[in-house]
Amino acid sequence: MHISVIGTGYVGLVTGVCFAEFGINVTCVDKDEKKISSLRKGMVPFYEPGTEELLQRNLKAGRINFTSNIADAVDASLAIFIAVGTPPRGDGSADMRQVEEVAKEIARYIKSYKVIITKSTVPVGTGDKIRQIISKNLKENVDFDIVSNPEFLREGAGIEDFLRPNRVVIGASSAQAAAIMKDLYRPLYLIETPFIITDVKTAELIKYASNAFLATKISFINEIANLCETIGADVQVVAKAMGLDRRIGPKFLHAGPGYGGSCFPKDTLAILQIAKSNHVDLGVIEAAIDANENQKKRAAMKIKNSMGNLKNKTICILGLSFKPNTNDMRDAPSLFIISAMLKAGAKIRAFDPVAMNDAKKIYPKITYCKDAYDAAKGADAVVIVTEWNQFRNLDFDRMKNVTKGKFFFDLRNIYEPEKVRKFGFNYHSVGRR
Repeated sequence: MHISVIGTGYVGLVTGVCFAEFGINVTCVDKDEKKISSLRKGMVPFYEPGTEELLQRNLKAGRINFTSNIADAVDASLAIFIAVGTPPRGDGSADMRQVEEVAKEIARYIKSYKVIITKSTVPVGTGDKIRQIISKNLKENVDFDIVSNPEFLREGAGIEDFLRPNRVVIGASSAQAAAIMKDLYRPLYLIETPFIITDVKTAELIKYASNAFLATKISFINEIANLCETIGADVQVVAKAMGLDRRIGPKFLHAGPGYGGSCFPKDTLAILQIAKSNHVDLGVIEAAIDANENQKKRAAMKIKNSMGNLKNKTICILGLSFKPNTNDMRDAPSLFIISAMLKAGAKIRAFDPVAMNDAKKIYPKITYCKDAYDAAKGADAVVIVTEWNQFRNLDFDRMKNVTKGKFFFDLRNIYEPEKVRKFGFNYHSVGRR
């Protein structure tokens, strides 16, 4: 079987290389000629563990190729995945212009039956809209099916999540389309992956509902952390006890400076807009969004309230990406914290293992350093914002010698307070005594 994936961003490229790993012939399409040229050489334009190795292996095997010619890709493929961006508009709703343009392009070149699959995160009803666009722009009477196949890829673990997923959701408009999708995912049947076969609209909503729930768990434990700080309890013990209840589970119960990334902020706002347009109130999700904004503010205020006047103080920021194992800076808590520190007159020295080039596009004038100790040189405070593994075993004797001040803000609770305090640091964390 031959498939095409239109869009070579994070979702599109991971989808393409993983289907190629399944033994399927894949053509990835993008209008960015520079990106296509790099991908043909086996170079991945973002940081995602394992992706470059899979890309190079499947390029060598001849199972994946890259082009900017959508006509040839559509003609050669039975299944066409749409994996272009759906960024948020000003009101939080998804910007569907790229999806709609791709649908028009597909319609121009269809000559035989195709299954057209939305992999992008799209509002409920997008499947119907794509069907209308394609039907309107067809040059000849050709049958096609629309499928929703949402992705559940965690940045930093995308390859693992595709090859060994918790579930595969297929929203199909016909039995034939569902059968073709099952055939594409045949290797996952061998590892007994659960498959959810449903209608298109239900599949479209599953992605938004899943991300909104996970975002709500994060906001919930962050609010409990704030209560813990006030009453003198320990949020880590609270979260551990909660997580041992199988109805709740331990995942996403880690207090911190708020969630960020390409999915949770965008998808929570988008589902609110979907509900609003259908006159439905989603008060819980709205509260989760508000709590997350408040948590970012609290993180910045914790630093300001502890240190006092920040004018001309030097703050060491460790971790810039919104989570470890990615260079994604979208809505990262570090952005809010750095902006607040700069506004208060502080100087920033920062280090991140992979995201500094991306951060430079946003903050070109802050100081970027070669490692954590370089970033801490002369700093009045050290702030851990992203829990990269290399920040979990800092040499505190060395940190003590290079820092100027002794404020240490562990916004991810990765250290035991007494361990840090015994080196003379004024230690602060989230939701602990």
